[in-house]
Amino acid sequence: MPIATVNPASGETLKTFDALGSDEIERALAIAETTFRQYRTTAFGERARLLNRAADLLEQDAPDIARTMTIEMGKPVAAARAEALKCAKSMRWYARNAPRLLADEHPSDTDVQDSGASRAYVRYRPLGVVLAVMPWNFPLWQVVRFAAPALMAGNVGLLKHASNVPQTALYLEDLFRRAGFPEGCFQTLLVGSGAIEAILRDPRVAAATLTGSEPAGRSVAAIAGDEVKKTVLELGGSDPYVVMPSADIERAAKTAVTARVQNNGQSCIAAKRFIVHADVHDDFAERFTAGMRDLKVGDPLDESTDVGPLSSEQGRSDLEDLVDDALSHGATALCGGRRPEHLTQGWYYSPTVLTDITDSMRIHREETFGPVATLYRVESLDEAVRVANDTPFGLSSNVWTRDEGDVRRFVRDLEAGGVFFNGMTASHPALPFGGVKRSGYGRELSEHGIREFCNATTVWHGADPDAG
Repeated sequence: MPIATVNPASGETLKTFDALGSDEIERALAIAETTFRQYRTTAFGERARLLNRAADLLEQDAPDIARTMTIEMGKPVAAARAEALKCAKSMRWYARNAPRLLADEHPSDTDVQDSGASRAYVRYRPLGVVLAVMPWNFPLWQVVRFAAPALMAGNVGLLKHASNVPQTALYLEDLFRRAGFPEGCFQTLLVGSGAIEAILRDPRVAAATLTGSEPAGRSVAAIAGDEVKKTVLELGGSDPYVVMPSADIERAAKTAVTARVQNNGQSCIAAKRFIVHADVHDDFAERFTAGMRDLKVGDPLDESTDVGPLSSEQGRSDLEDLVDDALSHGATALCGGRRPEHLTQGWYYSPTVLTDITDSMRIHREETFGPVATLYRVESLDEAVRVANDTPFGLSSNVWTRDEGDVRRFVRDLEAGGVFFNGMTASHPALPFGGVKRSGYGRELSEHGIREFCNATTVWHGADPDAG
């Protein structure tokens, strides 16, 4: 894939970029290593000052960078502005909370004595240069939720962003530079995927984090495993959205529409499989389908647009293949199931609800990255759990119920990194984020995320036999 800005609303290539050469990559690695040796010794207060300055700049830049994101990958411009502001807010959260999250941990006096020490504690120290391989769908947020905690922990970052968002990638490097971070603290590497292995194998790179496809995750994990380097992977998702009889059906259906089509349906944590108890299935299906049908599909720079184009022509083709396969095997389209007729340019696809889904269909097993929902009718809580877990993914999940017995069962039995009740899945810096099964491993955000790229160092002082 060329490194280029291609407007998905028109298919027009707006700007292309040359990939970095080997000498330029070597310079970036050298600077990153040198900078880390000094930056790791800075105080939390100085790191916080720099990160808060970056947040201020990002807020000022929000209208412009939002437009850039929209032109590069197609998300509605209002959502792009909200993404930029969320990033600024999260930067401030980490600037404020990092000293607490990384404070020394002290065992009890009894445990210290039992270990034979006069004193002992755990100190979190940065690992070093971290390579971040990031996707296009949330081109600011995916990076910032790595960069903010990593920089506050004293690490430095190398960003290999998706090749279709190069201007956003370069903006991020410039943002941290303008904020005053030392040269080399955060660098964007405009390289193709073929360059990742050599960078990751370089001894100056200590660890890697990747958000992206399962094949990309397997590749990075294999390389890092061979080099015995730490990785965090956030991969695909096919999140269930379970609706039980006690749910507020009106709210559940309205929220379901947003949960499915956020970011034009191109979100790992978007609800994708709607599993509804038979007692409320028809009511939910009617409301949900009506909401999906009423969405405005069009120019993502238009403030009134609900759903813009998919990010690429290939992405739309992949989605069409899944829908066509389901329809050919007996699925029914309650709405959509095709390209919108009024949009002849760009990579648009109509919001779609499919029902009569069976496990013989590819869409039952594979992730739908676009505004397509699958709807299931179940007869019991046990069947709801079975269908929800019948996927190779386990990123997050949504459950609508007002029954505390239901709550206990779903928390116990759903195979996912999160269970969100009576609301849609969202990420917040105070809460850990990540999945199980083929959705990856490790956690981002919260204290769990900031500690992923730290060395939890045991510090032990022996007792002085002559003391006292």
